Amino acid sequence: MQLGLFMMPLHPSYRPIADSYDRDIDQLVAADRLGFAEAWLGEHFTEKWENAPAPDLLIAKALALTTQMRLGTGVTLLGMHHPVHLAHRLAMLDHLARGRFQWGLGLGGIPTDMALMGLDPAVARERAQEVLDVILGLWREGDAFEHHGAHIDVVAPKFDPVMERGFHMKPLQQPHPPIAVAASTPHSNSLKIAGARGWSPMSSSLLSAAYLPGHFDQVADGAAGAGRTAERSQWRIARDIFVGPTSKIAHERARAVMGRNFIEHQQHSRKGTIQVQCCKIDPEMPDEAVDVDYLMENLWIIGDASECAEKIHALNETVGGFGTLLCTTVDSDDASWDHESLRLLAEDVAPRIAGL
Repeated sequence: MQLGLFMMPLHPSYRPIADSYDRDIDQLVAADRLGFAEAWLGEHFTEKWENAPAPDLLIAKALALTTQMRLGTGVTLLGMHHPVHLAHRLAMLDHLARGRFQWGLGLGGIPTDMALMGLDPAVARERAQEVLDVILGLWREGDAFEHHGAHIDVVAPKFDPVMERGFHMKPLQQPHPPIAVAASTPHSNSLKIAGARGWSPMSSSLLSAAYLPGHFDQVADGAAGAGRTAERSQWRIARDIFVGPTSKIAHERARAVMGRNFIEHQQHSRKGTIQVQCCKIDPEMPDEAVDVDYLMENLWIIGDASECAEKIHALNETVGGFGTLLCTTVDSDDASWDHESLRLLAEDVAPRIAGL
């Protein structure tokens, strides 16, 4: 089992924006030195606590300061972009990364992001699928590509070898960088798409373990329909993790930081949504029961190295095995807490789960 990071990123709204990005970079550099295999950086436009409207810029800076870790968007909100522009930015980033780039994609988005972009939620996923088709088509066919769809019209200009002008930009990794598809609801159709196309599934940290076996079942169904075999080694599961030198310290710090994040941000933004339901072990639980105490006991992985390893073993057994555990990053007021948690996860927890 490999370790990675899922960087939403999540920052308290009082943190100056430039400082929050510096903290993200510091965590990525630390994780790279500790041997984390990968990191995925989120994208939102209207979420102040998740203030990364251009994750490719953070990735570009991190690439220059890291040496081995693969970096990816987690995820690109396809419907929010024009495909020609996005295809060029991602291809350029893949060259900058010299093959260390991975592309995480999502077909949905939060309502305020869609409103800002003038998108109709009723057709947003349809448009996102079209954006994906155009990007992959441009990368595959180059200047022979042409698309006339419900939302997008693209005709790639032929490349003139004399003028050296026309469509030419493709990714370094062919036919495209490794692709992963995120799913944050129990019955996401994105998982079947991932299985059918041989892409990696990523399961959100919001989901209780009870929903996760069904995630891989959907991947396997999609793969089988396309004549493929789904590989559990490609499955990534994100979890909110906080490791401390002692169990007491870990729980105190997790309550102070992850509890703050939930009470001040997530509790409000998730109220009345499917995201609350996804957290429940028992679907009949009232929403009010999903509080910090419940999450610390049932969803988050908190404790010293031994406790955290036991919880990861239990998660692995519940879901039937998976390939990469993604630790959701946090932003403590004392940044040393975050760095110590990552170090303990890499140095003390990882050896205890290496055989999974």
